[in-house]
Amino acid sequence: MEQFRGLTLHAEASDSLRAARKLVTSALDDWGLSWLADDAELVIGELVGNVVNHAVPDARRARPGGSRRIDVTLRKWPSVLLVGVADEDSEPPCVPGRELFSPELAGDFVEVLLPTHGRGLSIVQQLSDALWWVPEAEGGKTVCCRFDLDGKPHSNAP
Repeated sequence: MEQFRGLTLHAEASDSLRAARKLVTSALDDWGLSWLADDAELVIGELVGNVVNHAVPDARRARPGGSRRIDVTLRKWPSVLLVGVADEDSEPPCVPGRELFSPELAGDFVEVLLPTHGRGLSIVQQLSDALWWVPEAEGGKTVCCRFDLDGKPHSNAP
């Protein structure tokens, strides 16, 4: 049986990140997945933060003087949790390659090992079991990630 939670936020609201994290914590607690809350909160913070800091609505989605919409969704089945964050920007998310520089070549300059963008999505990749994005028909996109629940500690809470 699928369980669902969703929330529409506005990127310009000062409490959008806090509201997204609260949604995640509340849903996971209700679904008996509290053990996943820290990772899922960090993931949702990165995904919503990307919209707040980087998303620019497509011309056909932009409204003069309007706020940027963020739709957060959580879907849980017995063996998987899906997290989605939709925005009004059709540009694909930027995920850096894993091996951008050889540590041997960096020498004493470890800062060259850090990419200048996409670090948040690298964190999401590391914490979740899958990361992808889907373009929306009317413009915009949804960035999704999956947490596999099989074989991990969780209860059979509804």
